[in-house]
Amino acid sequence: MDQDWEERVAAAWATFEDYAEDDAAAFRAVIDELVAELPADSPLGPFERACAWDSTGHSDRAVPLYREALARGLDEVSRYKGRRTRIQLASSLRNTGRPEAGVELLTPELDAESDELDDAVRATLALCLSALGRDREGLSLVLGALARHLPRYQRSMANYARLLVEPGA
Repeated sequence: MDQDWEERVAAAWATFEDYAEDDAAAFRAVIDELVAELPADSPLGPFERACAWDSTGHSDRAVPLYREALARGLDEVSRYKGRRTRIQLASSLRNTGRPEAGVELLTPELDAESDELDDAVRATLALCLSALGRDREGLSLVLGALARHLPRYQRSMANYARLLVEPGA
């Protein structure tokens, strides 16, 4: 879609916190109105609708929409939104009792081209791993992500993270 549409979507999301929890349907209606402007086969429609359902506490309704957005080629429209979709879908899968599917979805993202979503990938993957009882792996991911942001102890923290998952550690 065009820049005007993207700006109006961003403006709508900027008002999200203004909606009370019991007024979630009104927020979703705003998103639905914007989605109605898109071509019927646009991957942006299910992406925005999934985000709206997810953000208003309905991960179960978001999962099929995230999958639809990816199936329609969201990655080709926006690599960034495609990656966001995988992160959010993995989180929703965990929330709906399918953390193993979240791990499967996000593990390849560890090797994807680096961007500002790297830490979100690791944090969400860590939550999925923890839900599966794989806390050491999750902690390793989180510590590894955190290490890059520390003013000191970066090397030590990165080594500690690695040692959590190495055999015999």
